[in-house]
Formats: sequence, structure tokens, C-alpha cells
Amino acid sequence: MPRAARERIAAGLLLGLALALSSAARADPRSDLLAGTTRDCPRCDLRGAALKRRDLTGADLAGADLTGATLHDAKLAGATLAGANLTGANLNKADLNRADLRGATLKDAMLYAARLDRAVLANADLTSASLGTARAMGADFTGAVLRGADLRRARLPDADLSRADLSGAWLDFVQARGATLRGAVLAGASLSQAELIGADLSHARLTDADALEANLRDADLTGADLTRTRLWKANLFQAKLDDAKFDDTMMPDGTTRP
Repeated sequence: MPRAARERIAAGLLLGLALALSSAARADPRSDLLAGTTRDCPRCDLRGAALKRRDLTGADLAGADLTGATLHDAKLAGATLAGANLTGANLNKADLNRADLRGATLKDAMLYAARLDRAVLANADLTSASLGTARAMGADFTGAVLRGADLRRARLPDADLSRADLSGAWLDFVQARGATLRGAVLAGASLSQAELIGADLSHARLTDADALEANLRDADLTGADLTRTRLWKANLFQAKLDDAKFDDTMMPDGTTRP
């Protein structure tokens, strides 16, 4: 090959490499995500981002700051949001099935009617979050903080809330058949007409909780702390109460034990 031709080829290759490097240097994952050209933006600053109904299925948003972001009805199935900050975010009706939200911060987040089947929220902070009518079948909430959270009419069958902090949470009419709440803290929680058939509440702390007309048939309350718990009209048929602590506890028939 003539020398001149070789020089032209080399010059072309160098120019192409320079353009590629320049393009990479200008790449902005945040802008690309907002423009819809990518779904991945780990550790990005997405505060206040408008992502309503956006398809982010399987997206990598681990560690991203989504404080106050709008993700209403967004598709986030299988997305990675571990360690993300979603404080005050709007996730109403969002599809979060199988999403990874381990250690995420969702304080005051709105998750009304969100879908969280098989999602992982272990050690997540959902303080004062709104999860009314949300569906989280088989979801993992182990060690999660749900203090003051609104879970009224949420569907949590077979969910794992072991060691979760549900102090002062609203769980009225919740459907949690077969759920695991082993060692959970439910102090001051409202469980009026909650469905907890076959649920594992062993060693849970229900101090000052109100379980008016709750269905606890076949539930395991072994070693549970029922100090000042209100169980008036609750269904305790075949519930396990071995070693449970009763202290000023209102029983289903209205009597106080002991």
C-alpha cells in the first residue's frame, strides 16, 4: 500500500478516535435519561425529575437522588433502586414488581396503589410513606422502617416484615394472610379489621396497638407483647398465644387480661 494511502487511513482512524472520545466526554447520563435515550443513571442527581408514566423497566438507578421526583404510573419492574433517595417522590400506581429497593429512603413517599409484588425493600426507610391499597404480594420488608406509614387496605399476602418497625402505622383493613411479622414492632399501630389469617407475629411487639375486629385466626402470637393491646371482637380462633405477654390487654369478649 502506498505511503500516502497509509497516512490517510491513519489520519482517519485518529480522527474517529478523537470524535469518539469527545462524544464520551460530553455524555450526560442525566440528560440522556430525561430525554428518554437511556434507562440507566446510577447515582445521578434526579431531584424533582418529571418521569410520569416513563418506561424504566429494569433500569439501573442505584444510589440516585430522586427526591421529590414524579414517577406516577411509571414502569419500574425489575429496576435497581438500592440505596436511592426517593424522599417525597410520587410513585402512585407505579409498577415496582420485583424492583430492588434495598436500603432506599422513601420517607413521605406516595405509593398509593403501587404494585410491589416480590419487590425487595429490606432495610428501606418508609417513614410516613403512603401505601394505601398498594399490592406487595411476597415482598421483602425485613428490617424496614414504616413508622407512621399508611398501609390501609394494602395487600400484603405472604410478605415478609420480620423485624420491621411499624410503630404508629395505619394497617386498617390490610390483607396480610400468611405474612411474616416475626419480631416486628407494631407499638401504637392501628389494625382495625386487618386480615392476618395464619400470619406469623411471634415475638412481635403490639404494645398499645388497636386490633379491633382483626382476623387473627391461626396466627402465631407466641411470645408476643400484648401489653394494653385492644383485641376487642378480634378473631383469635386457633391462634397460638404461648408465652404471650398480657398486661391490661382487652380480649375479644371485652374483658381485660390479666
